[in-house]
Amino acid sequence: MNHCITPKGYTPALSLYDTQRAIGSVKRLFADTLSASLSLRRVSAPLFLEAGTGLNDDLNGIERAVTFDIPAASADAQVVHSLAKWKRVALKDYDFHVGHGLYTDMNAIRRDEELDNLHSIYVDQWDWEKVITEEERNRAYLEMTVKRIVNAICATEMNLHALFPALDKLPLHTSQITFVTTQELEDRYPDLSPKERENAFVREHGTTFLEQIGKKLRSGQPHDGRAPDYDDWELNGDILFWNELLQCSYEVSSMGIRVSPRSLLKQLQEAGCEERKELYYHKRLLNGELPYTIGGGIGQSRLCMLLMGSAHIGEVQCSVWDEETRRACQEAGIPLL
Repeated sequence: MNHCITPKGYTPALSLYDTQRAIGSVKRLFADTLSASLSLRRVSAPLFLEAGTGLNDDLNGIERAVTFDIPAASADAQVVHSLAKWKRVALKDYDFHVGHGLYTDMNAIRRDEELDNLHSIYVDQWDWEKVITEEERNRAYLEMTVKRIVNAICATEMNLHALFPALDKLPLHTSQITFVTTQELEDRYPDLSPKERENAFVREHGTTFLEQIGKKLRSGQPHDGRAPDYDDWELNGDILFWNELLQCSYEVSSMGIRVSPRSLLKQLQEAGCEERKELYYHKRLLNGELPYTIGGGIGQSRLCMLLMGSAHIGEVQCSVWDEETRRACQEAGIPLL
Protein backbone atom coordinates (compact mmCIF):
# COMPACT_ATOMS: atom_id res chain seq x y z
CA MET A 1 0.00 0.00 0.00
CA ASN A 2 1.34 3.41 -0.97
CA HIS A 3 1.60 6.15 1.64
CA CYS A 4 1.98 9.88 1.18
CA ILE A 5 2.55 12.49 3.92
CA THR A 6 1.20 15.97 3.16
CA PRO A 7 2.66 18.49 5.65
CA LYS A 8 0.13 21.12 6.67
CA GLY A 9 0.77 24.57 5.21
CA TYR A 10 3.61 23.37 2.98
CA THR A 11 4.95 25.71 0.32
CA PRO A 12 8.01 24.86 -1.82
CA ALA A 13 10.98 27.10 -1.10
CA LEU A 14 11.67 27.53 -4.82
CA SER A 15 9.53 28.04 -7.92
CA LEU A 16 9.33 25.23 -10.48
CA TYR A 17 11.91 26.95 -12.70
CA ASP A 18 14.31 27.65 -9.84
CA THR A 19 13.84 24.09 -8.62
CA GLN A 20 15.15 22.85 -11.98
CA ARG A 21 18.10 25.25 -11.75
CA ALA A 22 18.84 24.12 -8.20
CA ILE A 23 18.73 20.43 -9.17
CA GLY A 24 21.39 21.12 -11.80
CA SER A 25 23.47 23.08 -9.29
CA VAL A 26 23.33 20.32 -6.67
CA LYS A 27 24.37 17.67 -9.17
CA ARG A 28 27.33 19.70 -10.42
CA LEU A 29 28.49 21.01 -7.05
CA PHE A 30 28.25 17.74 -5.15
CA ALA A 31 29.86 15.60 -7.85
CA ASP A 32 32.86 17.95 -7.98
CA THR A 33 33.15 18.11 -4.17
CA LEU A 34 32.78 14.35 -3.70
CA SER A 35 35.31 13.46 -6.39
CA ALA A 36 37.87 15.85 -4.89
CA SER A 37 37.24 14.57 -1.34
CA LEU A 38 37.61 10.88 -2.20
CA SER A 39 39.98 11.03 -5.23
CA LEU A 40 37.37 9.78 -7.70
CA ARG A 41 37.13 10.02 -11.47
CA ARG A 42 33.89 9.92 -13.42
CA VAL A 43 33.26 6.94 -15.72
CA SER A 44 30.36 5.89 -17.91
CA ALA A 45 28.02 3.26 -16.52
CA PRO A 46 25.57 0.74 -17.97
CA LEU A 47 21.81 1.12 -17.77
CA PHE A 48 21.41 -2.66 -18.06
CA LEU A 49 23.57 -5.75 -17.57
CA GLU A 50 23.54 -9.23 -19.04
CA ALA A 51 21.43 -11.54 -16.89
CA GLY A 52 23.16 -14.46 -15.20
CA THR A 53 26.48 -12.73 -14.52
CA GLY A 54 25.76 -11.87 -10.88
CA LEU A 55 26.70 -8.25 -11.54
CA ASN A 56 23.28 -6.75 -10.84
CA ASP A 57 22.43 -5.73 -7.29
CA ASP A 58 20.01 -8.20 -5.72
CA LEU A 59 18.93 -5.71 -3.02
CA ASN A 60 16.93 -7.79 -0.51
CA GLY A 61 16.78 -10.80 -2.83
CA ILE A 62 13.05 -10.55 -3.54
CA GLU A 63 12.84 -7.54 -5.88
CA ARG A 64 12.27 -8.36 -9.55
CA ALA A 65 14.64 -6.82 -12.06
CA VAL A 66 13.16 -5.41 -15.26
CA THR A 67 14.27 -8.03 -17.80
CA PHE A 68 14.15 -8.04 -21.60
CA ASP A 69 15.63 -10.06 -24.42
CA ILE A 70 18.15 -8.79 -26.98
CA PRO A 71 17.61 -10.87 -30.12
CA ALA A 72 20.67 -9.44 -31.90
CA ALA A 73 22.92 -10.58 -29.05
CA SER A 74 21.05 -13.82 -28.24
CA ALA A 75 21.01 -12.70 -24.62
CA ASP A 76 18.72 -11.49 -21.85
CA ALA A 77 19.44 -8.23 -20.06
CA GLN A 78 18.35 -6.69 -16.76
CA VAL A 79 17.91 -3.00 -15.98
CA VAL A 80 20.22 -2.34 -13.04
CA HIS A 81 19.02 -2.01 -9.45
CA SER A 82 22.37 -0.43 -8.61
CA LEU A 83 26.00 -0.85 -9.67
CA ALA A 84 27.34 -2.15 -6.34
CA LYS A 85 29.16 -5.10 -7.93
CA TRP A 86 29.77 -3.74 -11.43
CA LYS A 87 31.93 -0.94 -10.01
CA ARG A 88 34.36 -3.33 -8.34
CA VAL A 89 34.92 -5.18 -11.59
CA ALA A 90 35.33 -1.84 -13.39
CA LEU A 91 38.06 -0.74 -10.95
CA LYS A 92 40.01 -3.86 -11.82
CA ASP A 93 39.40 -3.73 -15.56
CA TYR A 94 40.10 0.04 -15.78
CA ASP A 95 43.34 -0.44 -13.81
CA PHE A 96 42.60 1.84 -10.86
CA HIS A 97 45.14 1.75 -8.03
CA VAL A 98 45.00 2.05 -4.23
CA GLY A 99 43.75 5.44 -3.04
CA HIS A 100 41.82 6.19 -6.23
CA GLY A 101 38.35 5.34 -7.44
CA LEU A 102 35.46 6.06 -9.74
CA TYR A 103 32.00 7.55 -9.58
CA THR A 104 29.18 7.47 -12.07
CA ASP A 105 25.63 8.66 -12.60
CA MET A 106 23.51 5.56 -12.00
CA ASN A 107 19.92 5.35 -13.18
CA ALA A 108 17.79 2.38 -12.18
CA ILE A 109 14.25 1.04 -12.18
CA ARG A 110 13.03 -0.73 -9.05
CA ARG A 111 9.62 -1.96 -10.13
CA ASP A 112 8.63 -3.41 -6.74
CA GLU A 113 9.43 -0.30 -4.69
CA GLU A 114 6.65 0.96 -2.44
CA LEU A 115 5.74 4.55 -3.26
CA ASP A 116 5.83 7.30 -0.65
CA ASN A 117 7.45 10.69 -0.06
CA LEU A 118 10.95 9.21 -0.18
CA HIS A 119 10.60 6.26 -2.56
CA SER A 120 10.07 6.08 -6.31
CA ILE A 121 10.42 3.28 -8.85
CA TYR A 122 13.03 5.51 -10.55
CA VAL A 123 16.34 5.67 -8.72
CA ASP A 124 19.14 8.10 -9.56
CA GLN A 125 22.33 8.19 -7.54
CA TRP A 126 26.04 8.79 -7.59
CA ASP A 127 27.50 5.30 -7.43
CA TRP A 128 31.13 5.40 -6.31
CA GLU A 129 33.86 2.87 -5.54
CA LYS A 130 37.48 3.23 -4.40
CA VAL A 131 40.43 0.83 -4.18
CA ILE A 132 41.81 0.32 -0.66
CA THR A 133 44.38 -1.93 0.98
CA GLU A 134 43.52 -5.00 3.00
CA GLU A 135 44.77 -3.15 6.11
CA GLU A 136 42.23 -0.36 5.50
CA ARG A 137 39.32 -2.77 5.85
CA ASN A 138 38.38 -1.47 9.31
CA ARG A 139 35.81 0.74 11.02
CA ALA A 140 38.21 3.66 11.42
CA TYR A 141 38.70 3.92 7.66
CA LEU A 142 34.97 3.49 7.05
CA GLU A 143 34.05 6.25 9.50
CA MET A 144 36.71 8.61 8.12
CA THR A 145 35.16 8.17 4.66
CA VAL A 146 31.69 8.83 6.04
CA LYS A 147 32.89 12.12 7.55
CA ARG A 148 34.28 13.21 4.17
CA ILE A 149 30.97 12.48 2.44
CA VAL A 150 28.94 14.36 5.05
CA ASN A 151 31.36 17.31 4.79
CA ALA A 152 30.83 17.29 1.01
CA ILE A 153 27.05 17.36 1.53
CA CYS A 154 27.27 20.29 3.95
CA ALA A 155 29.62 22.20 1.66
CA THR A 156 27.21 21.71 -1.23
CA GLU A 157 24.34 22.95 0.93
CA MET A 158 26.19 26.15 1.85
CA ASN A 159 26.99 26.87 -1.80
CA LEU A 160 23.38 26.18 -2.78
CA HIS A 161 22.13 28.71 -0.23
CA ALA A 162 24.51 31.28 -1.67
CA LEU A 163 23.12 30.67 -5.16
CA PHE A 164 19.45 30.60 -4.07
CA PRO A 165 18.78 33.07 -1.20
CA ALA A 166 15.18 31.80 -0.91
CA LEU A 167 16.64 28.67 0.73
CA ASP A 168 17.99 30.71 3.65
CA LYS A 169 14.76 30.09 5.55
CA LEU A 170 15.79 26.42 5.75
CA PRO A 171 18.21 25.41 8.55
CA LEU A 172 21.65 24.20 7.52
CA HIS A 173 22.56 20.61 8.38
CA THR A 174 25.49 19.94 10.67
CA SER A 175 28.55 17.92 9.69
CA GLN A 176 28.77 16.49 13.21
CA ILE A 177 28.02 12.76 13.01
CA THR A 178 26.98 10.20 15.59
CA PHE A 179 28.10 6.62 14.92
CA VAL A 180 25.96 3.77 16.22
CA THR A 181 25.57 0.07 15.35
CA THR A 182 22.32 -1.72 14.63
CA GLN A 183 22.86 -3.91 17.71
CA GLU A 184 23.32 -0.84 19.92
CA LEU A 185 20.09 0.51 18.46
CA GLU A 186 18.22 -2.71 19.20
CA ASP A 187 19.60 -2.78 22.76
CA ARG A 188 18.53 0.84 23.28
CA TYR A 189 15.01 0.44 21.85
CA PRO A 190 14.11 -3.27 22.19
CA ASP A 191 10.35 -2.67 21.89
CA LEU A 192 10.50 -0.57 18.72
CA SER A 193 10.60 -1.70 15.09
CA PRO A 194 13.84 -1.05 13.15
CA LYS A 195 12.41 2.05 11.45
CA GLU A 196 11.03 3.36 14.73
CA ARG A 197 14.48 2.90 16.30
CA GLU A 198 16.06 4.93 13.51
CA ASN A 199 13.49 7.69 13.92
CA ALA A 200 13.92 7.85 17.70
CA PHE A 201 17.72 7.93 17.56
CA VAL A 202 18.15 10.35 14.63
CA ARG A 203 15.52 12.70 16.04
CA GLU A 204 17.65 12.99 19.19
CA HIS A 205 21.16 12.91 17.69
CA GLY A 206 20.79 14.41 14.22
CA THR A 207 23.15 13.27 11.47
CA THR A 208 23.89 9.58 12.07
CA PHE A 209 25.85 6.75 10.52
CA LEU A 210 24.05 3.50 11.32
CA GLU A 211 26.56 0.64 11.06
CA GLN A 212 26.46 -3.12 10.49
CA ILE A 213 23.34 -3.58 8.39
CA GLY A 214 22.45 -7.04 7.08
CA LYS A 215 23.68 -9.37 9.81
CA LYS A 216 21.36 -11.02 12.31
CA LEU A 217 21.08 -9.24 15.65
CA ARG A 218 20.68 -10.90 19.03
CA SER A 219 16.93 -10.88 18.43
CA GLY A 220 17.54 -13.25 15.53
CA GLN A 221 16.51 -10.71 12.89
CA PRO A 222 18.63 -8.24 10.86
CA HIS A 223 17.91 -4.54 11.24
CA ASP A 224 17.33 -4.38 7.48
CA GLY A 225 18.06 -6.46 4.41
CA ARG A 226 21.36 -6.10 2.57
CA ALA A 227 22.59 -8.36 -0.24
CA PRO A 228 25.30 -10.76 0.98
CA ASP A 229 27.73 -10.30 -1.89
CA TYR A 230 28.87 -6.69 -1.93
CA ASP A 231 28.95 -5.01 1.54
CA ASP A 232 30.75 -6.64 4.44
CA TRP A 233 27.95 -6.67 7.03
CA GLU A 234 30.44 -5.81 9.78
CA LEU A 235 31.79 -2.79 7.87
CA ASN A 236 28.87 -1.02 6.24
CA GLY A 237 26.08 1.39 7.07
CA ASP A 238 23.63 4.13 6.10
CA ILE A 239 24.09 7.90 6.36
CA LEU A 240 20.93 9.30 7.95
CA PHE A 241 19.71 12.88 8.43
CA TRP A 242 16.70 14.09 10.39
CA ASN A 243 13.95 15.40 8.11
CA GLU A 244 12.10 17.97 10.17
CA LEU A 245 9.39 18.53 7.56
CA LEU A 246 8.43 14.85 7.34
CA GLN A 247 9.41 14.05 10.94
CA CYS A 248 11.44 11.00 10.02
CA SER A 249 14.92 9.60 9.62
CA TYR A 250 16.12 10.26 6.09
CA GLU A 251 18.62 7.96 4.34
CA VAL A 252 20.87 9.72 1.84
CA SER A 253 23.51 7.03 1.33
CA SER A 254 24.04 3.31 1.73
CA MET A 255 27.72 2.38 1.70
CA GLY A 256 30.40 0.12 3.07
CA ILE A 257 33.69 -1.70 2.80
CA ARG A 258 33.13 -4.53 0.37
CA VAL A 259 33.33 -8.25 1.05
CA SER A 260 36.64 -10.08 1.04
CA PRO A 261 36.68 -13.63 -0.37
CA ARG A 262 36.39 -14.93 3.20
CA SER A 263 33.47 -12.70 4.25
CA LEU A 264 31.72 -13.36 0.93
CA LEU A 265 31.67 -17.11 1.60
CA LYS A 266 30.46 -16.54 5.16
CA GLN A 267 27.64 -14.22 4.13
CA LEU A 268 26.52 -16.37 1.19
CA GLN A 269 26.21 -19.28 3.60
CA GLU A 270 24.26 -17.22 6.14
CA ALA A 271 21.92 -15.96 3.43
CA GLY A 272 21.43 -19.40 1.86
CA CYS A 273 22.86 -18.20 -1.47
CA GLU A 274 25.90 -20.45 -1.84
CA GLU A 275 24.97 -21.26 -5.46
CA ARG A 276 26.08 -17.73 -6.39
CA LYS A 277 29.69 -18.88 -6.05
CA GLU A 278 29.43 -20.12 -9.64
CA LEU A 279 28.51 -16.74 -11.12
CA TYR A 280 30.98 -14.62 -13.09
CA TYR A 281 31.40 -11.85 -10.49
CA HIS A 282 31.65 -14.19 -7.54
CA LYS A 283 34.23 -16.43 -9.23
CA ARG A 284 36.46 -13.45 -9.96
CA LEU A 285 36.20 -12.25 -6.37
CA LEU A 286 36.85 -15.67 -4.84
CA ASN A 287 39.83 -16.20 -7.18
CA GLY A 288 41.42 -13.01 -5.82
CA GLU A 289 41.11 -11.15 -9.13
CA LEU A 290 39.24 -8.13 -7.74
CA PRO A 291 40.73 -5.40 -5.51
CA TYR A 292 39.70 -4.59 -1.96
CA THR A 293 37.30 -1.67 -2.18
CA ILE A 294 34.96 0.67 -0.36
CA GLY A 295 31.94 2.19 -2.07
CA GLY A 296 28.32 3.17 -1.98
CA GLY A 297 25.46 5.02 -3.53
CA ILE A 298 24.33 8.57 -2.75
CA GLY A 299 20.83 9.44 -3.87
CA GLN A 300 20.71 12.36 -6.28
CA SER A 301 16.98 13.07 -5.92
CA ARG A 302 17.21 12.32 -2.20
CA LEU A 303 19.99 14.89 -1.76
CA CYS A 304 18.18 17.50 -3.86
CA MET A 305 15.03 16.93 -1.83
CA LEU A 306 16.91 17.26 1.47
CA LEU A 307 18.81 20.42 0.54
CA MET A 308 15.77 22.16 -0.95
CA GLY A 309 13.37 21.22 1.85
CA SER A 310 11.02 19.37 -0.51
CA ALA A 311 8.09 17.39 0.87
CA HIS A 312 8.04 14.72 -1.85
CA ILE A 313 10.69 13.14 -4.05
CA GLY A 314 8.39 13.72 -7.02
CA GLU A 315 9.19 17.43 -6.72
CA VAL A 316 12.78 16.80 -7.88
CA GLN A 317 12.40 13.87 -10.32
CA CYS A 318 9.96 12.66 -12.97
CA SER A 319 8.32 9.32 -12.20
CA VAL A 320 4.98 7.51 -12.19
CA TRP A 321 2.63 7.84 -9.21
CA ASP A 322 -0.70 6.33 -8.29
CA GLU A 323 -3.84 8.43 -8.61
CA GLU A 324 -4.30 8.77 -4.85
CA THR A 325 -0.79 10.22 -4.44
CA ARG A 326 -1.26 12.66 -7.33
CA ARG A 327 -4.57 13.86 -5.91
CA ALA A 328 -3.24 14.22 -2.35
CA CYS A 329 -0.20 16.18 -3.53
CA GLN A 330 -2.27 18.47 -5.72
CA GLU A 331 -4.61 19.27 -2.82
CA ALA A 332 -1.62 19.93 -0.50
CA GLY A 333 0.21 22.20 -2.95
CA ILE A 334 3.01 19.70 -3.61
CA PRO A 335 3.99 20.03 -7.30
CA LEU A 336 4.94 16.64 -8.79
CA LEU A 337 7.10 16.90 -11.89
